[in-house]
Amino acid sequence: MNLIFLGAPGAGKGTQAGLLSRKLNIPTISTGNILRAAMKDGTPIGKEIESYMQAGHLVPDALIIDIILKRVQEADCSNGYILDGCPRTIAQAEALEAAGIHFDKVLSIEISDQEIIDRMSGRLVCEHCGAPYHAVSMPPRTAGVCDVCRSKLVRRPDDEPETVKARLDIYHEKTEPLKAFYAQRGVLAPVENQPSIEATTAEIEKILGI
Repeated sequence: MNLIFLGAPGAGKGTQAGLLSRKLNIPTISTGNILRAAMKDGTPIGKEIESYMQAGHLVPDALIIDIILKRVQEADCSNGYILDGCPRTIAQAEALEAAGIHFDKVLSIEISDQEIIDRMSGRLVCEHCGAPYHAVSMPPRTAGVCDVCRSKLVRRPDDEPETVKARLDIYHEKTEPLKAFYAQRGVLAPVENQPSIEATTAEIEKILGI
């Protein structure tokens, strides 16, 4: 089963993709994670990516598509995969189609902009091991300190409120049109915002019939 998760930044795509990945035993391909790894490595490409992401801009299509096409050819994708964070534009979706990549279902998580802003402003991550936290919904045992390795917790630059607003503007302009694109192909499945992670998971499993 080849799947895509669509939704605004912070909608919960990564969380739900991870849960579904374990249930179906297929990998989640997160372009965000791949891009952040490149930034952490400090390569020239990583530094270029960092300048785009910190400004709340999209990384160029050609770079994203090249990363995805290489990844889906790996052995663990032979029984399917979940894309999280790609495609983000009609041009990217068309490039994936042109490369012969098609999807069984495109899950679009629907959530308001204000809830996204509130949610992302509370996100924290360990600067050493990368463990995720949230100031409200998943706080660390000690404020500002990672439970796992006791390192400092920080807010990612792309989670700053002004950057989030810029990312939402880009989402509505560039990415949201993908819903119509995949609806025309008969594979779009809206997932209405639910009161909990578990309820959202249950709705997704109902849609997929699993």
